[in-house]
Amino acid sequence: MADDFLDIIPVVPYADIRAGHDHLVDVLGFASAGIVEHDGQVVHAEVRAGDRRLWLHAIGGGLTSPHAAGAATGGIVVQVADVDAHFAAAKAKGATILREPVDEPYGQREYGVQDPEGHNWYFATPTAAPAAR
Repeated sequence: MADDFLDIIPVVPYADIRAGHDHLVDVLGFASAGIVEHDGQVVHAEVRAGDRRLWLHAIGGGLTSPHAAGAATGGIVVQVADVDAHFAAAKAKGATILREPVDEPYGQREYGVQDPEGHNWYFATPTAAPAAR
C-alpha cells in the first residue's frame, strides 16, 4: 500500500490567502505556483519549495489558523541548502523570528519563524547523516 503513494501536499489554512502567499514568497523564499480567484475572492494558492507543493486554503470547513484558534498545534520543517543564509535573508525581509539558528542533537541546524497568521515554520540544514530506521 505504501508504494501507492505519489506525493504529500500539506494544506495550510489562512484567513487571508493572498497575504499568506505573499509572505511565503516575498519573505521566506518560496516560489509562487499561482493564486486562484473566484468572483474577486482568493480561494486557493500554491507555493513550492523545489518540487514540493503547499496548498494555501481558506479558513473554514474545519480548518483554522493558529491565530484564529488561539494556539499553534504544529509546524512545518523545510530543509534548505544553507540555513544560515536563509535565516539572514528572512530576517532582513522582516520575518518574525521564533529562534535563531542552532545545531540540534538530532542532526540538523535549524531556526524558526512565525508567519502573520501564527503558523510556525522551521528551516533546517542536515548536519549529520540521519539515524538508521
